[in-house]
Amino acid sequence: MNSDEFCYDRPMSGTESDVELCGLVARLNQRLDSHIRRVADTLGITASQAIALRELGEPMRLTELAEHMSCETSNAGYVVDRMEDQGLVERRPHPSDRRAKLLSLTPAGQRCRANVLDALSDQAPVDALTTEERDSLVALLRRATA
Repeated sequence: MNSDEFCYDRPMSGTESDVELCGLVARLNQRLDSHIRRVADTLGITASQAIALRELGEPMRLTELAEHMSCETSNAGYVVDRMEDQGLVERRPHPSDRRAKLLSLTPAGQRCRANVLDALSDQAPVDALTTEERDSLVALLRRATA
């Protein structure tokens, strides 16, 4: 099948509003990624470390962290190894699964996480929204991603 057949012999599946929605979500994601990079640079950590710290509000397995970070487990493992070397994260035995480890923030990691969360909330891409609008957006995105 050549590219002309692929592009033109397929029925249209989305509406123009779907296309606009996808574009807006992509642009918001780009703005959020840029914001995380700026915050990470300011704090002297990598963007991946900032994301990991944001997500590690409670102990979790490496596979769970990777899912929250939207990356492969091996990539999350590399980030966690580096954070462990920096004294921000520790691996603890899982209480009900002898084979698994839970990632927990150290006191230094908790302080760093607090700094990350504070910095992420400053001049965030969604600051133009009211609290009610943010709550609505969160509710809508939860439904869309469920």
